[in-house]
Amino acid sequence: MRVLVVEDDTRMGVLLRRGLAEEGYAVDLATDGQSAIWQVCECAYDVIVLDVMIPGYDGFEVCRRMRAAGRWAPVLMLTARDAVADRVRGLDAGADDYLVKPFSFDELTARLRAVVRRGAHERPAVLQVGDLRLDPASRQAWRASAEIDLTPREFAVLELFLRHPGEVLTRTQILDHVWDFAYDGVSNVVDQYVGLLRRKIDQPFGRSDLETVRGFGYRLREPRGG
Repeated sequence: MRVLVVEDDTRMGVLLRRGLAEEGYAVDLATDGQSAIWQVCECAYDVIVLDVMIPGYDGFEVCRRMRAAGRWAPVLMLTARDAVADRVRGLDAGADDYLVKPFSFDELTARLRAVVRRGAHERPAVLQVGDLRLDPASRQAWRASAEIDLTPREFAVLELFLRHPGEVLTRTQILDHVWDFAYDGVSNVVDQYVGLLRRKIDQPFGRSDLETVRGFGYRLREPRGG
């Protein structure tokens, strides 16, 4: 999952970025309202963590402008304000949830999972294609009854495929959703991770569901008749 964190407090921004990255998210960071709106309009985010008190446009205005531009990624607002009127204002601006500082990081990640499930498209708590299942909350994956041990990055790549079953995903799309905006590593990293996944979710089970579509990218094949 790719997340944009909008936070002008440097220390808080670094902590959120590090913590979410350790949970398997690809994290981009914006520190003011104008850059947040630009990034949202340029990139396809799965969820946005948006502080209210930021320079330029505040969080309420950022959220309003996002929705006006047709950007419907779920938004979790963060703020030190705990008045009911402020929570109402944030929700009315188009936010999906509201979390008051200080907060527990576990609660933050749980709320992120919840708002993603309530997004524009139906998002079940457990993703499943055939006998391949993945639980984003528990960070577990299974082929039938056999649990599959995945690294955080492998988990993120598999989650993306499970959210788009039967669709051809290009290498660029996979990079955009699983690696952060500033990724500058090896160019064949997507191919490497697809290979790693195949050795865990397909080969041990005599399957070939994660297939290459030559000239385009990769696809997680849906069961016949599914």
